[in-house]
Amino acid sequence: MTVFLMLWASPDWLRLSREARNRIATEAMAAAFAAGEIEVRHFDAEAFNARISDVAMITAGRAEDIYFAIERLRDTPLITEGYFKVVEIVPAFEDGFRRFEVAQAAA
Repeated sequence: MTVFLMLWASPDWLRLSREARNRIATEAMAAAFAAGEIEVRHFDAEAFNARISDVAMITAGRAEDIYFAIERLRDTPLITEGYFKVVEIVPAFEDGFRRFEVAQAAA
């Protein structure tokens, strides 16, 4: 399962030095995504979108691993201090239609 986490960076985040942002982000990501078999990729979108500044692509074998990771992320300063707002969460299955066709053929 893959989840696209759409985020908006607040002015408070942008006012921090890059060194402070890197430290806070590194600690938060380690706390949120260390457990379970989770892959996280980060994409910057602020140059192309006014509503969303960042996109996190989170992939795991189990939906529960992603759910728990997002719960842990919500407990980090990235969210609790208002540095980022979760704008939207988009769950998706890669090649879901193919998986469906295989399942239907086997039924």
